[in-house]
Amino acid sequence: MTALLKTPTGSPAERFTSLDPDAFPAVSGRDEAWRFSPLARLRPLIEGAPSGACLEWNVELPAGVELVELASDDPSFGELPAPVDRLSALALARSGGALALRIAKGAELDEPVIVRLRGTGTSDAVWSHVVVDIGDHAQATVVLAYEGSAHYAAETSVLVRDGARLSLVQVHEWADDTLHTDHVGARVGRDAAYRYTSISLGGGVVRTSPTVAFTGPGGRAELLGVAFAGEHQHFESRLYIDHSAPQCTSDVLYKNALRGESARTVWVGDVRIRPSAVGTRTYELNRNLLLSDGARADSVPNLEIETGDIAGAGHASATGRFDDLQLFYLQSRGIPEDEARRLVVRGFFADVVERIGLPELEARIMTAIEARLGFAAEDTDLETE
Repeated sequence: MTALLKTPTGSPAERFTSLDPDAFPAVSGRDEAWRFSPLARLRPLIEGAPSGACLEWNVELPAGVELVELASDDPSFGELPAPVDRLSALALARSGGALALRIAKGAELDEPVIVRLRGTGTSDAVWSHVVVDIGDHAQATVVLAYEGSAHYAAETSVLVRDGARLSLVQVHEWADDTLHTDHVGARVGRDAAYRYTSISLGGGVVRTSPTVAFTGPGGRAELLGVAFAGEHQHFESRLYIDHSAPQCTSDVLYKNALRGESARTVWVGDVRIRPSAVGTRTYELNRNLLLSDGARADSVPNLEIETGDIAGAGHASATGRFDDLQLFYLQSRGIPEDEARRLVVRGFFADVVERIGLPELEARIMTAIEARLGFAAEDTDLETE
């Protein structure tokens, strides 16, 4: 499927960005950027007022890493990606600055930097700007783990400088009353590698917009996602990868499972290959597993190619229920049906989860998925042991 992306001015292909919230049209279901989103549920953010509310942060910083506060007029903001929608622009404008996690040039971290962010209530909207900046030729893994209750709009800016290697993981284990919107904008430098992983297991509405722009040749980006949506949960991912530099690679793999009549996931994957991006290689895949009647998964891959000189490009999307052949194969080898179903769902997610590269976190995520499968037993004939 190929589509042209439209901006407020109508020019094709360009993705509109701005630091000014008023430059964006009012949030509306008639706008392509919001047509899948539950706007009535997001009203506390759409109509939210400025506030001094914030999340609680808990982080231990290893050598070579610092956490600094940046004023709203900090000159370094000029090299950050700009917001892509009205809520991310409001988050930037109302945050009063940013908390920046900086990893020194050439640092090679043996352990992940784990930042725990906890919401303490939904009475006031939280407007936040977070910066992750990894220096030239450094290597690090950063985990942003969210929990508690909040109405939280964020602009998350990521700078992966030349030759650096960054794995950024967002783990959403919010309470059910949480609303979270987030633009995770990354700029990937020459010969740099960026892996972004989104894990969505908790929250009422979690809407993330990861974007990647390559600023030099030889960059690599890998975007991964796992979501398990239950009753009254809406998990939405809207990706945009802008290939403007030569010899860059992008790989996207998102998998969603849905259980419950009101469970909803949305995945929109937009990739643009500009005329200057010769030698590009890109592929994106979204798969959705429906565990209940009434659950809905929307999947919209878009690929626009503006040069014939590429190494390869493609996309795929699939939505369905259990594979009866897989179940038959397992049952024919003496595995009970309920256990066979558990194995199929676990295997559905395993190839994504195992790419995170943090065994303890991988095990915790799979345990959480197993727990969700236990709750799904009534709808899917799965039984807990």
